[in-house]
Order: sequence, then structure tokens, then C-alpha cells
Amino acid sequence: MTDEYDGMTVKELKDLLRERGLPVSGTKKILIERLSEESETQEEVDEATEEVVEEVDEVDEEEFDEEYEDFEDEEWDDEELDFHVAKQKPELDQNIADALKLRESQSKSTPVFRRSEWFRYKRLSRSGWRRPKGMDNSQRKNLKYRSSRVRIGHGKISTARGLHSSGFREVLVYNTSDLDEIDPASEAARIGATVGGRKREQIHLKADELGIRILNRRRNV
Repeated sequence: MTDEYDGMTVKELKDLLRERGLPVSGTKKILIERLSEESETQEEVDEATEEVVEEVDEVDEEEFDEEYEDFEDEEWDDEELDFHVAKQKPELDQNIADALKLRESQSKSTPVFRRSEWFRYKRLSRSGWRRPKGMDNSQRKNLKYRSSRVRIGHGKISTARGLHSSGFREVLVYNTSDLDEIDPASEAARIGATVGGRKREQIHLKADELGIRILNRRRNV
């Protein structure tokens, strides 16, 4: 391997070292030794990789196919999984479907509405939008260096107003009896924030029986 690098100039050796991410300092002899050591190490890695690939190829394909067939035939229960896959989809007409797509495209150009003086006080930065008041309020005067104001021009499509991004109309539920009033074809449940873990689990089970989608379903419940 050393004979291969003897006929190269120092500049060529350094360029080769840079390509392999190795140091370029030292005499020509040191550069050649560094390249030779790196080449030997790479050959050992390649040989080890080939051995591993050969061992993998020797696996009995028939046994693998039988195990795969057993895995395919096995039935999976949603309760055994760590997460819930929502299968329910709303029944939408073409007008509402088009309105949802148009609303999604419009939302990309909608500005972020900040409360007046949100940058001055931390408690205001955490709160939502409030209508600016005061005769000398810069945001109320709509000065350019202030954030945008909420106004009628930023409104979205009225046909899709109040609908979830999936197309469902949200219904707030607090117990299992609230699910009886939900239409699974057009409405989805959103569990209240004050509902405990035990009652939430009961709501999940009944919603699965009725085919109702829960928008804020938790993984660990």
C-alpha cells in the first residue's frame, strides 16, 4: 500500500487526506504512513461488513416466511397499542370540503395577533388578543410598527366556520351520557379539561362503541 503513495506529490497526498478527513501536517513520510494506516483500517471494516452480510443471507427464508404469515394472521386490539389511530372521518359535501381547503390556504397568510404592549410585560405576552384602548394607543391608531389588529378583513370562509380541521363540528363532553347526543357522521367529541382519568377512560370506551371520534384523545388512557 505504501508503494501506491510513494509516486504522489505532497500536495496530492494532502488533498487525499483532506477528502478522508485526516490531518495534513507533517512530512511526506508521515503523510504516507497516515494514509496507509487509514486504508488498512478501512479494509478491516469492509471485511467485517461482508461477513455480517453473508451471515444474514444464510437465514432460512422458509422459516422467515412462516413467522411472517403468523404475524400477519395475528389480530391486534387497539387497547393493546400505546396510541389511538382515529379511523372516523366526517361525511362532507363538496362545498364544505372546498371551504376547508380554502381556509387552510388562507391561514398561512394570516398574521399573529398580539395584545397591545405584549413585548413590555411578560404577563401580557402570555395572554390572548385584547382590543386596544386609549386615545394615544399606537396599536389602536394602526401605526405600521405595531402588530396587526383583529378586523373583519381577516375573517375566514363562513361555510367552514366553527369546524375542526378534519371537518368535524366539535362537541364538548364531560361524561358518557353526552356522547348519546353526538352524530358520528358530522360531529366529534372533545373531552373537557376538568374530566378525570377514570371518567375519561369510560368516555373513550363508549366512543369506540358508538364510532365517535375524540379530538383530544390521550395516549396513556
